This record gives sequence, structure tokens and C-alpha cells, in this order.
Amino acid sequence: MTASFKLGVLDQSPIAEGGPGAQALRNTIELACRAEELGYGRYWVAEHHGTPMLACAAPEILVGAIAAATSRIRVGSGGVMISHYSPFKVAEVFSVLGALHGKRIDLGIGRAPGTDRETIAALQRDRRQFLPDDFIEQVAELLAYFDGGFPDDHPFARLTRLPGAPGSAEVWMLGTSVQSATWAADLGLPYGVADFINPGSADSARRYRERFTASRHLKRPLVAVGVGVVCAETDEEARRQASSWQMAITLAERGQFAPLPPVTKALAFQASEREPLGFAGRRVVVGSPETVRNEVEQIAVDYGADEVLLHTLMHSHAARLRSYELLAAAFGLGSTGERHSARKRR
Repeated sequence: MTASFKLGVLDQSPIAEGGPGAQALRNTIELACRAEELGYGRYWVAEHHGTPMLACAAPEILVGAIAAATSRIRVGSGGVMISHYSPFKVAEVFSVLGALHGKRIDLGIGRAPGTDRETIAALQRDRRQFLPDDFIEQVAELLAYFDGGFPDDHPFARLTRLPGAPGSAEVWMLGTSVQSATWAADLGLPYGVADFINPGSADSARRYRERFTASRHLKRPLVAVGVGVVCAETDEEARRQASSWQMAITLAERGQFAPLPPVTKALAFQASEREPLGFAGRRVVVGSPETVRNEVEQIAVDYGADEVLLHTLMHSHAARLRSYELLAAAFGLGSTGERHSARKRR
């Protein structure tokens, strides 16, 4: 059985211990430009709030900055956590981005808050109570702004004349659950699955494909899977570099949030722990280019993925750049980010 897929990047703008968040954001711009040169086809930035480990608090600003610094690669949010915002404002922002940068802007939308309860309250304008979980209603309203989907007598009907028209963004539904897959399929939207958060999400991708209904947005199902990876020249060096991510996620699980530690500190922490360090139940593929390629190929087959977005957290920006360079070579990327063929291992 053979599957083919495109490669892209999902970036959370990691903050390295000893470096400011501003440097993490500059690193994101540099990595995006390098990803375009290497032939990656898509570059998404995430949304997280109130954490000293990740600088990606405003994906809409990063999308604009990356799109301005590049010329070919698709750029988008992976994703905007729409529960914090007015769908109208999100539609306005991404219509402007689409108008400025042509048909290469993606708007990935997610249900998760991307933070803790205190930060959720701080993000709200009205702090008297938490907002209701009306995600699918927000998505429907967002699409109506882009599509002119309000009835003529609806009070918001005139608001479909967005400031960036006729520019627009390609809307993606993001998730890890059967529910998000069902919504994406029923709305006829492309579906992004975060395997690095929930490695048991292949059933969601299957449900999406089985239930998919064609729409004006999409004629056939389209699945992108986000996969955590750490790659270096050798398996041993990759494991060393991965120790920073392992330490950071281990401490976060204990309620101790901090920037990504340097490898020497992470290895010392690893040696002091009674149990071997892991990734707190997440899947991260660690190894040499061949090791990572083989495992990513199998994950792509498991999901029936049309695209794989590689997600990497490292303390060293140079090592992170090198990881993406090695994988671009391993997958045989060209200047246009052509599809890669993966053969299922038996």
C-alpha cells in the first residue's frame, strides 16, 4: 500500500532559556524563510497564552510577518482558538491577510483554549462568568462572513463586505476528536489533526473521510496531520537534543512552566529522575533522518494523510534549523515542495 503526502511545518515559537521571547519570534521568521527555501509547502503558527515556553500568543500577527517575508509558501494559523474571539473580528483580520498576500493564507481554527483557566479569564472582556462552549456556532458564523451565508434579513448580513474583499483565507478545522472530525466533514472543510497531542487520533481522520460532504470550500476530503519530530545526524544526537523538550514537558505536567532548558541542563535533570523521561503521553519521533522518515511515513499511512506538518521544539535554534534541513533532504523535497511517496512497512 502506498500513500503520498506533502510536507509542511507547524511552529510554536519556542522560547529558549536565557533568551527573550522576541528572539523566539525572530527565530520563527528565519525558520519560515528557510522552510520556503527547502521546499516545505505550508507553514503554520500556533496559539498559546500565558506560558514562558512558547511565544506564539498572536498567530494573526505572525502570519502577516511570515507572509511578508516569504513569497511562495502557504502561511496560516494552526490555529486560532476562536473561543476567545468574535468570529467577525477573526474574519476581518484574515480577510485583510488574504487581500495583502493572495491565495496562500490559511485560517486553522481550534476549539481548545490553549491555556489555563486564569488566562482564559484574562482574555475575556467580561470576567463575570466563563463564556459558553458554542464552538460550532462560532464556526458557522465565521464561515457566513466569508461566504455571504447570512439570510438577507439577518442583522449581520451587511458585514460580509469584509475590508480585505475579495481576498480571503482557506479555513481549516483543527482537532483530535471524532467530534471535530464530524464537524469538519459536515461543513466540507479540510481537517488538521494533532497527532503530537493525541497519538490516538487516526480514528478521527477515518471518520472525517467516511462522512465528508463536498462544499464550496472543498470537493474531496483533505487531511493534514501534525507530527512531533526531533532530527539530528545520528539517533544519539537526536536523543540528546530531544532532552530539552522532554524536561520542559515533564515540568509542565507538574505545573512548573519554564522556557526550554539547554541540553546540558536537561541531561542532568534526566539523570536525576528515577524514571526515564518521556513526552508525557505525547508522540515525538526522535532520531536520524532515516529513523524519522520511516516513522513519519508510517504515521502518514495510518492517518491517510494528504499532508504532514512537522513540529519541533529544541533549545538550540541552529539545531532546530538543522532538523528541518535534514528532513527536507531525507524526504527529497524540491523547491516547490512536491509530494513525497511513502510505502507502508509490513
